Amino acid sequence: MLRLWSAIPCLLLASAAAAASASSQSFENSAIVRTIDLGGSLVHVTTTFAVKALKEAAGVYTITLPEDEIFNTSWLEVKVKGKQQPLTVTYSGAPAGSKSHNLDVSLEKPLEAGATINLVLETVQTHTTRPWPQQAAQDEDQSLKYETSLFVLSPYNTSVQRTKLKSSSPRIIFYTEPENVQAFTLENPVTKSGSTVTYGPYSNVPPSANQAFLDKYQQRVVLHYSYDYPVLEVLKLRRAAEISHWGANLNIQDDIVLHNAGPRLNGHFSRLQHQTQSFYGRGAPHVLPLFTVQLPPGIRNTYYLDQIGNVSTSHLRVAPSVSRGLKNAQNSVLELKPRYPIMGGWNYTYTLGWDAPLGDSGSYDPNTGKYIVSIPVMTEIPGAVVNDAEISIILPEGATDVDYVAPFPALSNEISTHVTYLDTIGRPMVIFKYKNLTNKHAKPIYVSYRVPISAHLRKPMAVATVLLVLFTFAMVARRVDLTIYKTPTKKM
Repeated sequence: MLRLWSAIPCLLLASAAAAASASSQSFENSAIVRTIDLGGSLVHVTTTFAVKALKEAAGVYTITLPEDEIFNTSWLEVKVKGKQQPLTVTYSGAPAGSKSHNLDVSLEKPLEAGATINLVLETVQTHTTRPWPQQAAQDEDQSLKYETSLFVLSPYNTSVQRTKLKSSSPRIIFYTEPENVQAFTLENPVTKSGSTVTYGPYSNVPPSANQAFLDKYQQRVVLHYSYDYPVLEVLKLRRAAEISHWGANLNIQDDIVLHNAGPRLNGHFSRLQHQTQSFYGRGAPHVLPLFTVQLPPGIRNTYYLDQIGNVSTSHLRVAPSVSRGLKNAQNSVLELKPRYPIMGGWNYTYTLGWDAPLGDSGSYDPNTGKYIVSIPVMTEIPGAVVNDAEISIILPEGATDVDYVAPFPALSNEISTHVTYLDTIGRPMVIFKYKNLTNKHAKPIYVSYRVPISAHLRKPMAVATVLLVLFTFAMVARRVDLTIYKTPTKKM
């Protein structure tokens, strides 16, 4: 994930600066269109670059992102418009003297001089919005602020660029009027239409990935908008996935600390007022009375607990089970209603778990003699970011030759041992740790391993040994006489 880049030193040598200068002459941007879909905890940004090659065999295009944006980006992907396969992106450092960072995009094949291509950069930003005002009464509306840069940075000349900020509500309270942009437009530099605020078009923008342009023209713009949904964060996620061959079962349990990151409740909570608002369908947007999550098909033995005990205010609709590899359009749907409505600034700790047939997510490869099981990284809570996640995959006892493939790099991973009932040597456990997961990260981890025949027999042999020891102890104990005084028997 991109937050790992904070550990990479951004020191450029003179040769690297010369290479960047040569690269800036390889392309030009016919147009750049950035679309920002404003949300709560997550902000989705799509930037389209209409690129024209100026030299022969131009195969690496450079994208520049501001420092604050790149460190708030948890997911990034670049594709050719109209294609599904993402392109290879590598971090190439920071321009000398600039608080920005370069990403090199390797094209599928080098472009000839004059050839054009449309590249689409998709990112998901986390923790970039904030509630304003920071407190709200139980019956008041909710509004958020979002801040970004006016210009899309690029080391190439840009013929025209614009930025569109889209809100889910047309109730936009305030937006910044840019200054000192007369060199790029003679029209109104910003316009509003419904729920969309557009900055630009700005024409004939020179290469902007340098400190001179940043000091003279770059500026921050702020949008203050109404938001009609709770702003959710998962402060902590602890997922344990336990694989059992004896029961052909996959058990998944999530321990979650959910946080409402909206404006803090101003005053005391009134249950009567909440019930009245719910009855008339006028609940405050910053209050979370319930939420829905999608679970795998074919699950069973679902349980939903909090710190007090079982929570019965939930409803589960189970989709039929399907074998691994077959596409299924339906998921099981679980409606969770917490024991109390979650107000702004409040936390809610709960446990959610279920069993699923192992055959739905696992298979056996006879060529390699290994089992392959897919474990989802997370269960998406709509609109929520997972600040801290730890995923533990517990394999059967005796599993060897453990290997795994993660959909994206983890902050750390390790293999340890987990011991539970009827175990003799313990079970291998693979642990992954992540930060700032989004809906784009809800992908499976693939784990492969071998289980020899002796490992399958270890548990029944352990049970048989324990029973034999108990019976032997009972037999010996019945024959041991520990009486201190024996009553003499009378002779007839």
